[in-house]
Amino acid sequence: MTAPIPAEWSPHRALWVGWPSHGELWEDNLEPAQAEVEALVRALAGPGREQVRLMVGNEAALADARARFDGVAGVEVVAGRFGDIWLRDTGPIFGAGSTTAQAFRFNGWGGKYDLPHDDEVADQIGARAGVPLTRHDVVMEGGALDHDGAGTVLTTRQCLLNPNRNPGWTQDAAEAALAQAVGARKVVWLGDGLLNDHTDGHVDNLARFVAPGVVACPVAWGRKDPNAEVYDAAARDLHAATDAEGRPLKVLRIPSPGLVLDEDERPIPASHMNFLIANGAVIVPSYGDETAARLACEALKTVYPDRDVIPLPSLAILTGGGSFHCISQQEPA
Repeated sequence: MTAPIPAEWSPHRALWVGWPSHGELWEDNLEPAQAEVEALVRALAGPGREQVRLMVGNEAALADARARFDGVAGVEVVAGRFGDIWLRDTGPIFGAGSTTAQAFRFNGWGGKYDLPHDDEVADQIGARAGVPLTRHDVVMEGGALDHDGAGTVLTTRQCLLNPNRNPGWTQDAAEAALAQAVGARKVVWLGDGLLNDHTDGHVDNLARFVAPGVVACPVAWGRKDPNAEVYDAAARDLHAATDAEGRPLKVLRIPSPGLVLDEDERPIPASHMNFLIANGAVIVPSYGDETAARLACEALKTVYPDRDVIPLPSLAILTGGGSFHCISQQEPA
């Protein structure tokens, strides 16, 4: 059986981040998204923090990315090929010490976004990291799973059992696949993810391990939060669950960003849960409500007193469908 995937709060030897590279995808949001990712990378890099491997998806964007980070300690610009920046989902999942990495089939989040080169990202990252890939003949995205480092895995039925991924999968079949691929000893199943999430409810927008036996999940912010019932259902499921060691889970409720609308006035899946746990820091996406972001950071500071908890804007990145966690993937030390 595969050893459990390390918890994200364990030390990293490097952290991959995707650089917005395709004007035809991002259109007017390309430069704003690049500015947000640049701020993220600068917050991550440097002494005591991360060695950032910034993956650029095409030649056209490469010179600009290199110019932005020329001389910035802790940032390596890596030429690559991808459809878009969501490396959490298209890249491999690294094991302990980054001596192994698990790679899965990728089908564009159930066939919604089939972009050139996304199915090659795991190979590119594995080759650059010098880590052999173990391939699994199942469709899986990294953002669909969250790990406590001891074999407990969080996921949602909406995503993992969706027939647009692995038709006919049951919970038992999924648990067997997770045991083989990521060392899952216990799977904690949640129900639905956020409204209008094109990932079909990735758990990294809904609930995250923040310490052994402790899971963060949102509480609705404001009266019009469209996900209030989803958040409360997840919290109830978590309160009733135990981890792989048999311990009841503790639940840390963190204010959501509330109602965030797209240009067509439709709710979009903005989530403070898409925070990134890095060496020396926790980077929390914010979406325009500074009070909600501040309260989310204060809640996370209670479990990460020795890390800088930093809110950074992520509205432009969100127009592509995700945030900081979605565009990154760590190599454990």
